[in-house]
Amino acid sequence: MARRRRTAGRGWRGGLCRALLLAAGLVVAPLAAAAAPAEVTVSGTRLLVDGKPFAVRGAAGEGPLDELAGLGATTLRTYGSDPGARLDAAAKAGLKVIVGLWVGQPRQGADYADRTFVARQLAELQGIVETYRDHPALLMWAIGNEVEVDLADDSAVWPVIEQVAAMVRRVDPAHPTLAVLAETGTDKVAKLIAQAPSIEVLGLNSYGDALYSVTARAREQGWQGPIVITELGALGQWQAATTPWGAPFEPSSTQKAIQLRRYLQALGDTGAIVFLWGQKQEVTPSWHSLLLPSGEWTEGAEAMAEVWSGRTPGGNHAPRIAALNVATDSSAPFASWPAGGEGAFTLDALDPDGDRLEVRWTVRAESTTHGIGGDAEAIPSAFPEAVRLAGPSGARIGGLKAGRYRLFVEVLDGRGAAATANMPFEVR
Repeated sequence: MARRRRTAGRGWRGGLCRALLLAAGLVVAPLAAAAAPAEVTVSGTRLLVDGKPFAVRGAAGEGPLDELAGLGATTLRTYGSDPGARLDAAAKAGLKVIVGLWVGQPRQGADYADRTFVARQLAELQGIVETYRDHPALLMWAIGNEVEVDLADDSAVWPVIEQVAAMVRRVDPAHPTLAVLAETGTDKVAKLIAQAPSIEVLGLNSYGDALYSVTARAREQGWQGPIVITELGALGQWQAATTPWGAPFEPSSTQKAIQLRRYLQALGDTGAIVFLWGQKQEVTPSWHSLLLPSGEWTEGAEAMAEVWSGRTPGGNHAPRIAALNVATDSSAPFASWPAGGEGAFTLDALDPDGDRLEVRWTVRAESTTHGIGGDAEAIPSAFPEAVRLAGPSGARIGGLKAGRYRLFVEVLDGRGAAATANMPFEVR
């Protein structure tokens, strides 16, 4: 059902402030130049912005928004905290924002039997909605993120999602409410429909080949409105093959980009938010990161630009990694050698533009933190002294105590793009 925009005189930044600045001669641009808040409505399975169909395509994260917009993105997703700075930056870049309202997760200690906690959380979230409901970059409100994850009994979370969504619809009827679930489960969507009727858009976090069927599975549970894949990626660490000691094999940035192209094409008109436009430690510092800590973008950004009819900065192409291999006679896809010995690795990398490549090698301890639902993880210790005879086509590793490790390689083209790969190994 279409909803009318609020007409009270509360334009973003405030009409009174503008009047005072104009009187003081501090504003020379005409008042009409200020962007007005958009009216976002739901029509069947589509989102409309000021009456026109809007395609949700973009990313979540803290990376530079001009570059993201250049890829053909329309949308940024945030997760929580004060969204003001990202809303302002998105407006300058011409992007809309799905603003996250962080709902406490029971697995992290949120107690929804505690009325004081519930009231305080609701008041804090209402304050965010009241502050930013007229921002011109606002697209919709995301209620929580995977609040139901890792719960034997998730019955407490659905009324909380409804409580927050009902508040948002009362305070800001001009922007839809969206709930973010970790995949569809066997009945999660059905529970949301039954117990949180104030949710207007379904958000699903989905990875790997599950993306081919995620929309159909949500429809099978009865969802009839718009669907946005609020996180997507080539492969989750929980889906990957592992070494005998349980270390997951991470695809290279080249392999991830190949899969990302396929998934984005398969999703078609379904809204798509790629994870992560930034950098984050989650099993490794590169697993879900589309950017290096130093800012270089990987081929995943190129894949996004190709599907969304955008372009990478400068029209540049990222380096490709054809292979990172263990240089042994063993057929195992991992390395293992006794303490006091050395391991050898080979790299086959190239650049489509013929750029000269810089190769960086790093050894880190294997992560022993197994976060759930994207919980924060510490970056494991590095062992720079273990890298020996490193070059553009390989490296030897030695001098390590017995333990489990991972060898990382970054390939940079000097023009803002990079490729990444890594390999788990053990010293016995």
